Amino acid sequence: MRQGSPRAEGDAGWRAWLPARLQVDAAERVRAACGAALGILVAALLSRVAAGSLPASLALPWMVAPLGASAVLVFAVPASPLAQPWAVVGGNTVAALVGIACALTVPDPAWAAALAVGLAIGAMFTLRCLHPPGGAMALLTAIGGVSHVGFALFPAAINSLLLVAAGVAYNRATGRRYPHAQQAAAAPSPAGAPGFSDADLDTVLERYNQVLDLPRDDLAALLAAAEGEAYRRRLGVLRCGDVMSPEPVTVSFGTPLHEAWALLRERRIKALPVVDRAKRVVGIVTLADFLRHADLDLHDGWSQRLRAFIRPSGATHGAKAEVVGQIMTRQVRVASAERPLAELLPLFAQGGHHHIPIVGAEARLVGMLTQSDVVSSLLRSG
Repeated sequence: MRQGSPRAEGDAGWRAWLPARLQVDAAERVRAACGAALGILVAALLSRVAAGSLPASLALPWMVAPLGASAVLVFAVPASPLAQPWAVVGGNTVAALVGIACALTVPDPAWAAALAVGLAIGAMFTLRCLHPPGGAMALLTAIGGVSHVGFALFPAAINSLLLVAAGVAYNRATGRRYPHAQQAAAAPSPAGAPGFSDADLDTVLERYNQVLDLPRDDLAALLAAAEGEAYRRRLGVLRCGDVMSPEPVTVSFGTPLHEAWALLRERRIKALPVVDRAKRVVGIVTLADFLRHADLDLHDGWSQRLRAFIRPSGATHGAKAEVVGQIMTRQVRVASAERPLAELLPLFAQGGHHHIPIVGAEARLVGMLTQSDVVSSLLRSG
């Protein structure tokens, strides 16, 4: 069917009404259902006991129906911003107060109900406690003609507090983080992390300008995992050994500086692995190492300083570096030739690496993986 045709658009419109498949397994569904049942049971039993101590003249209910909707959020989606403790307690309590105010001031129940729900949403937005069951709480109090302000404290606030307490205990006991911090510091980027910053994500969320039922840190983690999965799909089964540059130029610990510099210039490369007699990597020397040790941060006379630095002094003792081993970087990140290439992409994209030595059997050097190798492999697999 031609894309953009009326029939295709019609099919897409109908699909928008169909429910999406939930990406949770049976164990998670049972965990959520059991948790909600236990949470409501705890809140109901304790609230009923508390109701017995109230004066008979109040005759307030000991449980309110919107708490069932709150239980769905607290136990089925505990990471949601709409399910956090302040959202549950604050949202239900504020909505109850708004509904009571509308019931007392607006004679027509229909108008009272409409105003209560609208004003409750506005109040929850302002107080950062947006909670969908709060709309039901406002509707319940307004259309039911609740006139006692104490209703907002009991049962609304007390029910909510008890449910949250049960949610904290149950979710933590079953391996779910609750409360789920909504402004958590960014975690270290995992393998396959995306190439966007926190500022980029904030800009997109601001442009989206809608409430997301997902905490910001989980959203960033999901995007990172999705991009990592896309990398793995695009690169397929490529290993480091498949795309590395084999038989790289190497130097030893005792290679004179002027020889190493000449190799870098002649081969037009930026790094030389330093190996021992068994071809095991003991370090790496880069252009940056030469520039750092030659004090080339000062621009005046830098060529003379560089020549003086790499020129052999002929002395057997002294402070001046003479061989590669004296300026090389000893902490070297290496990778196995059998390692999936996708796992190293974050190192090149965000870790600041430009070249990684590749080792084979017995940790002997077999190649060098560079940014150029990675880019070429991405272009071939795209």
